[in-house]
Amino acid sequence: MALIDLFTRRPAAPAAPAEDPAPSAWPEIGETWKPEGLPVAERYYNQAHAVVLVARTSQDPYGTYYLVACLGCHFLSTRTKYHDSHIRYSLERAAETANSHAGTCRALPRELPTRPDEESARRLLHSWVLAMPRRRRDPHQYLDLGDFDSGRLELQRTNEWIHTELEALAIEQSDLLSARHDEHTGTVRFRILPQPH
Repeated sequence: MALIDLFTRRPAAPAAPAEDPAPSAWPEIGETWKPEGLPVAERYYNQAHAVVLVARTSQDPYGTYYLVACLGCHFLSTRTKYHDSHIRYSLERAAETANSHAGTCRALPRELPTRPDEESARRLLHSWVLAMPRRRRDPHQYLDLGDFDSGRLELQRTNEWIHTELEALAIEQSDLLSARHDEHTGTVRFRILPQPH
């Protein structure tokens, strides 16, 4: 080898592509848990080390919305009272609620909710839609993804999945649910149709 070879510049080896960091295990359950359709934004521990989740439910041009769920007791909250109305949680409000609940809850950690199979999830969503006309103040009002927030931890599906299933239900049961394309937003809007008494 010649002396000049020692001083010859060689291009540096390309850096290895960055990989997504491996999700860290939750110490209280020894595993990671990422429910589909509910990206976990924050976690809090209650007094018995059960997790209180803050998870994103949806995002639209008006904001990003969250729910708070305790994996110890059955506490689940999707809206906060603001004057005389109930509004969906922003991250800040959801974090306050989760922290407040975690500070007073003494429930032991429960097992994680299992993700239902496709048919069970479909039946669950359909049953919620069937029950909605009885629960809603105005049965002619359009459905919103927020109407399903209280069941999202049980359903564990994405917003896209919910939209697809609602479109299929509007075709199967056109006397119950209508689907209409909104030219302004480019989305499909769903409406519960009046039911005979």
